[in-house]
Amino acid sequence: MRVPLLDLKAQFAAIRDEVTAAVQAAIESQQLCNGPPVRELERLVAECCGCRAAVGVSSGTDALLCTLMALGIAAGDEVITTPYTFFATAGSIWRVGARPVFVDIEPDTFNIDPSLIEAAVTQRTRAVIPVHLYGQMADMDAVMAVAGRHDLHVIEDAAQSLGARYKARKAGSIGTAGCLSFYPTKNLGGFGDGGMIVTQDAALGEKMASLRNHGQGETYVHKWVGGNFRLDSIQAAALCVKLRYLEEWSARRRANAELYNRLFAGFEPVACPVVRDCNVSIFNQYVIRVKRRDQLKEFLAAEQIATAIYYPLGLHQQECFASLGYRKGDFPQSERAAAESLALPVYPELAEEQIRHVARKVREFLA
Repeated sequence: MRVPLLDLKAQFAAIRDEVTAAVQAAIESQQLCNGPPVRELERLVAECCGCRAAVGVSSGTDALLCTLMALGIAAGDEVITTPYTFFATAGSIWRVGARPVFVDIEPDTFNIDPSLIEAAVTQRTRAVIPVHLYGQMADMDAVMAVAGRHDLHVIEDAAQSLGARYKARKAGSIGTAGCLSFYPTKNLGGFGDGGMIVTQDAALGEKMASLRNHGQGETYVHKWVGGNFRLDSIQAAALCVKLRYLEEWSARRRANAELYNRLFAGFEPVACPVVRDCNVSIFNQYVIRVKRRDQLKEFLAAEQIATAIYYPLGLHQQECFASLGYRKGDFPQSERAAAESLALPVYPELAEEQIRHVARKVREFLA
């Protein structure tokens, strides 16, 4: 039985007419960059996240970059984050001239370990970027407590967690700002790159909106040096349609994850994802931990079951960050996760028969 990791064609087939009509309207308007659909998407996402402002940008990476720029974080500053995440988190810190400072993750949630943050704070520390990895929010009360004691900004990397909740609060709504991604594989994915910044600070939102358009206020009048981070109207039009289905899709992902949990219950070789009682995950990925991970992946591929390894090499071990001085062994939980984690298919359109087949094959190999 063939089981893909993700089937975007199945999702599109169900909403083809709605998306096509919305995109066609955007094309007919010929307001293709930062047009009316962008403003509508910003309104809808701000409402979805429980934030006062939202700023559409060209990608989740540019959301991080624009936020750091808006906060004035630059050369000589330090920003604390995790080495077990997508490259953009630390890459954006580096691009503004600041130094990424890594702390390890919790072994069960894969999120930053708040108990380690305070020891990493120095006089140069300006911000913390907790990553809400795989669809589950980090322990934000603990993160915000440390940030409050040291007057630090908190930038939520919520690229994988739009709609996730921590103690009834939505991803992106707690820190100084939250950064979202609309890359096609995300729970709310566009038809190309796209992203958004959400914040409770309306004035900060206005600055970000200027920075995404080269720091302009009036046309050809530049208060800041920004960048070209605009969101295309065609992407926004499609995302306005898809946003209506996000809660339904996320609920299906949670149901699929729960079925996996039941099928793996009591099977010691598989460590299922741990979701804190105070959290509601959107399961952007369903990531198990196993020994012999690489061999399992090869076996499943031979059985036509697609899987993925997210982050097989920690950011502290990347060649481009060698000058930071980190070494293998500095972050044992991140390194263990990099060696043991494997994402199984969890997308909303999966059939129960497919999930049972995947679980059966995993158990067959590991038994």
